[in-house]
Amino acid sequence: MDKSIQLSDLKVGYGQIVVLNNIEFTIAPGEIVCLIGANGSGKSTVLKTITGQLKKLGGIVYLNGNDKSTMSEAEVAKVVSMVMTEKIHPELMTCFEVVATGRYPYTNRLGFLGENDKAAILEAIDMVGATPIIDKDFSKISDGQRQRIMLARAICQDAGVMILDEPTSFLDLQYKLDIISVIKKMARIKKVAVLMSIHELEFVPAVADKVIGIAGDEVYVLGTPKEVLTGDNLEKMYNMSSGTGDELCQGLWEYSKSIAKLLN
Repeated sequence: MDKSIQLSDLKVGYGQIVVLNNIEFTIAPGEIVCLIGANGSGKSTVLKTITGQLKKLGGIVYLNGNDKSTMSEAEVAKVVSMVMTEKIHPELMTCFEVVATGRYPYTNRLGFLGENDKAAILEAIDMVGATPIIDKDFSKISDGQRQRIMLARAICQDAGVMILDEPTSFLDLQYKLDIISVIKKMARIKKVAVLMSIHELEFVPAVADKVIGIAGDEVYVLGTPKEVLTGDNLEKMYNMSSGTGDELCQGLWEYSKSIAKLLN
């Protein structure tokens, strides 16, 4: 059976400089996978390579069983949506209009929105709880509201794979909870395969089916949150002193229980 996304011996980096080697994993429909590691470990490089913002240095990215390199941009846009850290600055666009850009892979050359497109846009806006700001100027809303709108844009793209680069960074706690809740709901209802990088490790047990941990120039560990979020693994991935990982893990897992209750 075809999987939503599969990386085979992927090598990523900048120019001829290799950052990570031999990346291999598969994400099935409806599965959420969190990518973790220290700053500068290569998390964003992996995501940008998958989305095509960076050229891969080796290996293959399969989308629904197809080699991504053989697919057109239009075909890829119908399979992969993304929410990246770079902020967009649309001029004189309402929140509805920003979300609507997610439907462009399905519209004609003039960008005409049909009834199905409008329905998909409104459904996505409702899913992220952004209906009250639908007509507001995108440039005049808060960062948390902007992140909801960008997530809605990705949702209405109706792609089987969603890539998110630190979707909760720099947001207040309530916005973090809201975004994580929407991601879980979207993956479950729409059966989207989600790959996201995240810094807030306390959120990982509450959202992730699998976790990929990066250390050095490779994927150091891959497994369930319980298998990955251990003292030894954290010490390796985050260059921590020996013995400090266990103490951090104890507090992390206690906090994550509270988060899980708030999300349910």
